[in-house]
Amino acid sequence: MSKQASKGAAAGKAKKPTKAGAEEKREDVLQAVVLADSFQDRFRPFSLEKPRCLLPLANVPLIEYTLEFLASNGVQDVFIYCGAHSEVIEDYIHNSMRWNPAHGISPFASVEFIRVSDATSTGDFLRDLDGRNLISGDFILVHGDVVANVSLDAALAKHRARREANRDACMTMVLREIGDQPHRAARTRVITPVFVVEPSTGRCLQYEEMHPLQSDPYTILDPAIFSYPEFEVRSDLIDCGIDICTPEVLALWSESFDYELPRKNFLHGVLKDFELNGKVIYTEILEDGYAARANTLRMYDCISKDILGRWTFPYVPDSNMVHDQAYKRAREGSCIEEGVKLAKDSKVTKSVIGRRSTAGAGATIARSIIGRRCKIGKNVKIENSYIWDDTTVGDGSSIVNSILADSVIIGKDCIIPEGSLISYGVHISDGTHLPTTPASRISLLTQDGKLASTDTSLVGKSGSGAFYKETIGDDIDSDDDDDEVDPSALDGSLFYTHPTLNISSESISTLASHSSFDSDDEDQPTSGFLQPGSSNTRNRLSSFASNDSEAAAAAEKSDAFHGDAVHGLVDALRNADSDDFDSAKLEFMGLRLANDASDGMMRWAIAEAFVSRASELLSPENGGLDSKKAAEAAFTEKKGAVKFIKEVGVGSEKETVQAEFALAMQKSLLDVKGLEGSKAGRLLAAMLQQLYILDVLEEEGILEWWGNSRAAETESLRVVRGECRDLIKWLEEAEEEESEDESEAEDSD
Repeated sequence: MSKQASKGAAAGKAKKPTKAGAEEKREDVLQAVVLADSFQDRFRPFSLEKPRCLLPLANVPLIEYTLEFLASNGVQDVFIYCGAHSEVIEDYIHNSMRWNPAHGISPFASVEFIRVSDATSTGDFLRDLDGRNLISGDFILVHGDVVANVSLDAALAKHRARREANRDACMTMVLREIGDQPHRAARTRVITPVFVVEPSTGRCLQYEEMHPLQSDPYTILDPAIFSYPEFEVRSDLIDCGIDICTPEVLALWSESFDYELPRKNFLHGVLKDFELNGKVIYTEILEDGYAARANTLRMYDCISKDILGRWTFPYVPDSNMVHDQAYKRAREGSCIEEGVKLAKDSKVTKSVIGRRSTAGAGATIARSIIGRRCKIGKNVKIENSYIWDDTTVGDGSSIVNSILADSVIIGKDCIIPEGSLISYGVHISDGTHLPTTPASRISLLTQDGKLASTDTSLVGKSGSGAFYKETIGDDIDSDDDDDEVDPSALDGSLFYTHPTLNISSESISTLASHSSFDSDDEDQPTSGFLQPGSSNTRNRLSSFASNDSEAAAAAEKSDAFHGDAVHGLVDALRNADSDDFDSAKLEFMGLRLANDASDGMMRWAIAEAFVSRASELLSPENGGLDSKKAAEAAFTEKKGAVKFIKEVGVGSEKETVQAEFALAMQKSLLDVKGLEGSKAGRLLAAMLQQLYILDVLEEEGILEWWGNSRAAETESLRVVRGECRDLIKWLEEAEEEESEDESEAEDSD
């Protein structure tokens, strides 16, 4: 047995309880428990062959950032739970000059590994840890994917003071305010944690989770919350995955064998059962510094970009965190390691390139991270991608928004589209164009770790590898309601991709005139709507646009969201192979998250998509339907489309919001090529009537649109609006009849 394996096995045995004097002495030693296994499959197929905590983040193994964070905060004893690939992680730490205490330069006094052979969740491991008597005092519980440069001195001091005053104060969660931080990790969240906090003490009173796919976009507060003099409901916090705990936390895990997840189960349960357990949990909300978890592929991408942007300083490439690194800052915001060879006419911008990598003539590398010993051919285009060690990319190939693992070979003139995940050792033949939908996950292995049969239709005749079927993580329970989409599916890909579209710019607007429209505030005055581009427009990106270039970037991002969103929805409505709209909803909400799109931006995109589809159905080549049938088909031919419009496109029963959606449809019709005013007006009337019949729009909302001056501010708008006069008359008469019926009913009473 190797020395390291022996050590790991010894750590797996429970220690005898120490004497009282020894316990008091150990109180001053800060310990940390690192959860290096997340029990998730979000990083597959890469994590099939290598533990997630050792995957490269800006060419540095992910666990390095976590251990540096602990070292900077004075941790002395570290316990690492490895889980899958435990021997690989143990060997890595054992061979590390930085982290193995035996080498004499480690900041840690001890590093021990804990193996729990039958653990299937975080709860299983922490319950096992409780029985080992390894934790002697306060300890930091941290996930092995944390990237943080924050100091815990103040949080530790407050935690200890609270513990001295009240022994039931068992945990302090370290959270980070999103504020106006422009870095990506602050704005990219699939699951929004909701903390109810007592502001004067920082005590956490309730915890819930929300996600963009839930049908009921509300959090229900415990009635007991209202007994407190004051409280804040905070959904603007980043959960850093850093907790300061007392040993009582482990005991609480042991008392509840159904707890699996630290937040959704443990935190929610302990707070809910306060009357039974009496334990109090606090928050420490930081305003400065960087802290985030690379716990999804999207967060991996965001944190990588933040490292390039130096938000994580001092943990940046030219700090050379790993022993043998030698990066230096270069022009165009890049970091290049010694021994890199670039052709004179190659171009590298805002990228990282590792030692002994080469790039041929005409190659362009932008906002990407290239590992060591990579060979980039001539005229290769690499954008927003991650190329790990020893990978070869042939001449003329293009890679966009993708991850290529170690020793991948990409042939000449290949196209690797956005969202592609290509695992270790895969070979893509010359001239291969990978499919854009679904995004390609290619591996040499199957889900159970066995060698896959090569699919030559995917990787080419001389290639090797096969499509890896995506598995959605089980860390978020899906409801039994068939209409609900599991939100964990949003975490299952690096980027949100769309099928190849055949839509002309003439038939679908790119929102040149609407991109600045953003009505986040639903409590608008009924006298008018916010004008696109007006001084009253409030954009979620506005706080980050401090100068003209940033404002232009924000506008470009808005345009990109609109174009991609409209195209994706229209393509889903056209798709004859599927009657289900759930996948389109999933992609749309993913785009919304990736671009931080506001409600107003979503409203315009959805309105334009359905207008475009209804307009197509009028043409002879698409059925030549009349306006009424075209409107009905556009809304109802796909299951779930009406619900999507009601909950996401409109999303409110307020008259002004419903009127906004009607206005968005009206203006979108003006952009449809070949649809003259009166014909566009008849289609609008039919669509409004259908939405009224389908209970998406109320008569008050339609009448609010009709009476607003913006619906008739140009001659073209007035022509379209005029064709809706009969519909408005019908609605007004229906409203009068309803009022008369109500009056008669009151009189009869």
